[in-house]
Amino acid sequence: MNEMLEQLGKSAKAAEAKLIKLATAEKNAALRAVAEGLIRDTDKILAANDKDMDNGKANNMAAGLLDRLLLTKERIEAMAEGLCQVAELKDPIGEVLETFQRPNGLKVIQKRVPLGVIGIIYEARPNVTADAFGLCFKTGNVVILKGGKDAINSNLSITESIRTTLESQGISKDAIQLITDNDREVTKEFMKLNTYVDVLIPRGGAGLIRTVVENATIPVIETGTGNCHIYIDKDADIEMAIPIIINAKTQRIGVCNACESLVVHEAVKGQLLPKLAEELKKHQVEMRGDEKVCEILKDITPATEEDWGTEYLDYIISMKTVGNVEEAIAHINQYNTKHSEAIITNNSETAEKFLNEIDAAAVYVNASTRFTDGFEFGFGAEIGISTQKLHARGPMGLKALTSYKYVIYGQGQIR
Repeated sequence: MNEMLEQLGKSAKAAEAKLIKLATAEKNAALRAVAEGLIRDTDKILAANDKDMDNGKANNMAAGLLDRLLLTKERIEAMAEGLCQVAELKDPIGEVLETFQRPNGLKVIQKRVPLGVIGIIYEARPNVTADAFGLCFKTGNVVILKGGKDAINSNLSITESIRTTLESQGISKDAIQLITDNDREVTKEFMKLNTYVDVLIPRGGAGLIRTVVENATIPVIETGTGNCHIYIDKDADIEMAIPIIINAKTQRIGVCNACESLVVHEAVKGQLLPKLAEELKKHQVEMRGDEKVCEILKDITPATEEDWGTEYLDYIISMKTVGNVEEAIAHINQYNTKHSEAIITNNSETAEKFLNEIDAAAVYVNASTRFTDGFEFGFGAEIGISTQKLHARGPMGLKALTSYKYVIYGQGQIR
């Protein structure tokens, strides 16, 4: 085993034993202090981020990935606000989920406990560093982070700020640790650190997630890619649909809850597409459509089979026509990544059919897919958006970072 990783693992386990003893008030005070520390260290963090941005541009990083990498004063303030929100949330640790008594007199209590040590492997998103710490710390979990090399300076600066504040609060700074070695073999060894790490969470593109799932010996929670669709039904309010689509596609292109594909009922294609194309062009969005779309929008690119399953993370959108809601549901379920899907319709029966039959973590009626987010759901910061079904699904807030145990009280019973 890599000596550096083993030391991180041992330090994490030592910190875990200390975190479990912290009262809720102590955790909340520390979170607020960390938030203040991030604001205090804004200039240092931005200077570190400038180095990463310069390297990203020199390496021709895509616009969507540069947007993920970028930190601003406002984004650091949002990170701090996320930590303060987490401090305000109810602490789930120790929550009694169920109490029952057996006929033999045993009293059984099911209560929430931390997962333990959580490993997170993520790409060029330095805000994840603070978000992950906040949620893990509130739930009594230690976190070991492995960020992408593109954000190494930003991640290191944020981590140093957090560790300095924790130490000033008399709390183990090893509640958060960062792996700074960017060797891929080190990352693969980290995926097998099951002696010390209880759960592994990858956050990033399909390639990263596939690598973690295929190589890890630690249980993995997949936080998925987002090939998100919006279906415009025959009973849609077109004037409502257009701003929803524009928001979902263009507000931030490099995020997993951005809309990548439209599914359009044939009955409204003539009314919708020319108006929508006019708005999309204002945002320099490239449109790729099937044959029926191309008949109306003659200057766009014909879509290929590959387009239906692509998460672009760019100013590109695919458009598919269907004859009914059944076709829309079948198309979406075939090509989606189980993340977020939306229907625009004024027909409540059609909406319920869509909600019930679409297989995704979040399903919307008449709203942008951009709301699939822990902050927007009121969870504070999020650890990620799970697209699997065990043990958490959708935006993962505090409760998703807990397990439970059974506490049994007896009076001398034997079996």
